[in-house]
Amino acid sequence: MMTVRSLVLGSAAALLAMSGAQAADLPIKAKAVEYVRVCSMYGAGFFYIPGTDTCIKLGGYLRAEAAFGTNAIFQNAVNGVGGGRNRLSNYYTTRSRADLNIDTRTATEYGVVRTFFDAAFQWTGGSYAGTGSPTGATAYSTAGAPGAQADGNIAQGGIGVFFAFIQFAGFTIGKAVSQFDAPWANYPGNNFDGLTGGGGTITGVNQLTYTADFGSGITAAISLQDATQYSQSQIWNTAGQTAAGVITGAYGTSNFGGNVAPDIVGMVRVDQAWGLFQASFAAHDNHAGFFGANETTGHPADKWGFAGQLALSVKNIPTGPGDTINVQGVYTNGASRYNFQSLAPINYAMYGGSNMAGAYQSLGFAGVSDSVFGAGTQQQLTTTYGVRGAFTHNWDSFWNTAVYGSWSAVRYNATAKGLICNGAGMVALGIVGANCNPDFNISTLGVITRWTPVKNLTFSADVAWTRLDQKFAGVANAPAAAAVAKPATTYQLKDQDSVSLLLRAQRNW
Repeated sequence: MMTVRSLVLGSAAALLAMSGAQAADLPIKAKAVEYVRVCSMYGAGFFYIPGTDTCIKLGGYLRAEAAFGTNAIFQNAVNGVGGGRNRLSNYYTTRSRADLNIDTRTATEYGVVRTFFDAAFQWTGGSYAGTGSPTGATAYSTAGAPGAQADGNIAQGGIGVFFAFIQFAGFTIGKAVSQFDAPWANYPGNNFDGLTGGGGTITGVNQLTYTADFGSGITAAISLQDATQYSQSQIWNTAGQTAAGVITGAYGTSNFGGNVAPDIVGMVRVDQAWGLFQASFAAHDNHAGFFGANETTGHPADKWGFAGQLALSVKNIPTGPGDTINVQGVYTNGASRYNFQSLAPINYAMYGGSNMAGAYQSLGFAGVSDSVFGAGTQQQLTTTYGVRGAFTHNWDSFWNTAVYGSWSAVRYNATAKGLICNGAGMVALGIVGANCNPDFNISTLGVITRWTPVKNLTFSADVAWTRLDQKFAGVANAPAAAAVAKPATTYQLKDQDSVSLLLRAQRNW
């Protein structure tokens, strides 16, 4: 009996030990999967980040484009190699870009906390420029087409951070579109980037902004924004003027001092079913460097400039459903970038044909500045004004066409004209007396047609004509311009024109 009992107890113990060992070998039970949930509070495309109460939306686009008749994707052939119009000028320039943006929203007791980031990766075709060698050697520009780095600071191949900001309790902190800009920024109806006639920081500007919402579609904002990258054109010291600089549109040496004051921007806007109206104002400090090579030479006093802009959009006009008119006008004094937006040219050097006896070719040049000064003088602020706008018509749900245009004027006061026209460069060129007038007008007229065969896929063709109406007269005895392979000879001073075609395919997601 004892033997049987011992066998039973031993068997039970063995079974318990085996079951324990098997249990230890089993995997730990996994936590329940937390599936991604749709977040409907902020519109389509938002999802909850798993394990949080924050909603996130991913977006972006991929774009491929080619521009004909210019060395830059975003402006006409108005300067550099493109403006030279010879064998060094590109027949076409290409660019491919991928854009990614990340939008997050979190509801809090203080309101929604939002962060937004947008960056673009791209490759832009470059161009060849002359090196000035006796054999006519050229060098390829690896920084892309002239001016390409203004496009969000992207060189030929690289990344550009367009937006990176936080919004909380009415405040916007970081890199965002300026509050001065109209809602359509540089694009009242176009793809062409080079329109003047209003502010435009389409790739964002560092700022601290407070926006108040009064209801009924009425908002107002006050903003401090960094001026160094996008909101200043040139401060010229005419004491350093050269003939070689003048024929590229530079009437003196660049003479910026350090960044001491942000631009102060104010905006009031009314959004309604019929469209919108916006009034914007900006104050801009012009802080120059020194009269000469070091600080003992002294400096001109700071001068504050300003800009004012009105913008109007009218929607669903009688010409058809979804048709729109966008228009704006701007006036600046000592704040020219609020007219010549961040992607627009601020110097012009365009060559063409001539019918004047003794002239090799014609030349049109012009330059935009915020202020001008000379040795021992104070800053003279530059005045500009302009308009731009577009009419967009929807033929059907797949096709639309926009006609757009801009016109801007740059005016130098009598003292500034004296400093510029009596500079060493103008004298060397032989542009003196009544023949010297640095004022100019610049205008653009264009038409774009878009085809959207399926949602978020658009093909477009954009033709733009730009005219430089310069005010110099007679001829210029110009030095050689090595980069554009132009010889030292006599050029007729004359208005110039440029036409470009931009073809684009873009897929948004």
